Amino acid sequence: MAIAYIAFGSNLGEPIENFREVLRRLSRVVTIRKRSEVYETKPYGELSQANFLNAVVSISTCFTPQELLSCLQRIEKKMGRVRKERWGPRTIDLDILLYEDKEVKEDYLQIPHVELTKRAFVLVPLNEVYMEPLLLGKEISEWIRETNDFENVWLAEESW
Repeated sequence: MAIAYIAFGSNLGEPIENFREVLRRLSRVVTIRKRSEVYETKPYGELSQANFLNAVVSISTCFTPQELLSCLQRIEKKMGRVRKERWGPRTIDLDILLYEDKEVKEDYLQIPHVELTKRAFVLVPLNEVYMEPLLLGKEISEWIRETNDFENVWLAEESW
């Protein structure tokens, strides 16, 4: 079994219920190990949209990284995800942040996630569930400080 970390994001519909539905669907095919608190964040990129809710879960899986990506994309599609614009509003966004200590560089999949160390809205919840002392050679708290964006990430009023 491999350990992977999945980022959740949503700002359409009922984001907390969207997260719960992803957990229900994921738990049929992987083991959910730990989940972070839910954070509210200002949108990234296109700013004229609702704030996002973000969280990270750690899982154990027998899937390869590519199989896991396919599983996540099927869940997104079944939940109404439409890929119209980059950084636009979405019912659910699921990203593989890390998969063991593997590096994957393919046209459609990059692990560690290409923007991982640049986004406080991913690093803050990842810090709650990540089990290793260092992430890509640094403590996660150091990566968070370097984003200069951590003030735009706060605990959401609602949780799982």
